[in-house]
Amino acid sequence: MFGIINFEAFAITALFLILMPGTDTFYILGKSMSEGKKAGILSALGIGTGSFLHTLFAALGLSVILAESAFAFSVVKYVGAIYLVYLGIQSLLEKRKPNNKELSSPMKDRSKNVFLSGVLTNVLNPKIALFYLAFLPQFIDPNYSNQVISFLVLGSTFTFFGTLYCLFLGIFAAKMTAKFQGDSSVGFYLNKFAGALFVILGIKVAFSE
Repeated sequence: MFGIINFEAFAITALFLILMPGTDTFYILGKSMSEGKKAGILSALGIGTGSFLHTLFAALGLSVILAESAFAFSVVKYVGAIYLVYLGIQSLLEKRKPNNKELSSPMKDRSKNVFLSGVLTNVLNPKIALFYLAFLPQFIDPNYSNQVISFLVLGSTFTFFGTLYCLFLGIFAAKMTAKFQGDSSVGFYLNKFAGALFVILGIKVAFSE
């Protein structure tokens, strides 16, 4: 159906790949531990949205540009790295820990910023775009006439289960650190830890091949 072959193998492989820790995983953990459950959920939804955008890019052939152009790949990679470092420095320089009340306040744009940061963190990772181009075609019939549909079905399936796992991860991490988040001093250091983590991730992305 939809030109998809060996869907069972795709599902099993996707599960293992989703469980492997990566930049998105550590981003969600950092947000959840430093800012609480709501930040973790918004981060996971942002990551999921970014993943779906990668699905669209792959289906429409836009990701091929990154695969064929070293310059385009480098530009996206360095922009993503700089953005992660920026988020990290922002957290490191913050004088007090943002709490869940700030996240839920209608007077603040923090919730939107956390979500958008998750989207950008994912979209600006060119390795994810290349992953979709390399992984999804293995389960698409090369003779199927409408492979865009095949890409969308497989990519959406991967994104759906990946987002569920990210939501679980974010909520679990927030609950594990909930008793510390109420302590302003501990919360302060959790926020600094998250900032340092983002800086390290940014540097790792910058030096990745």
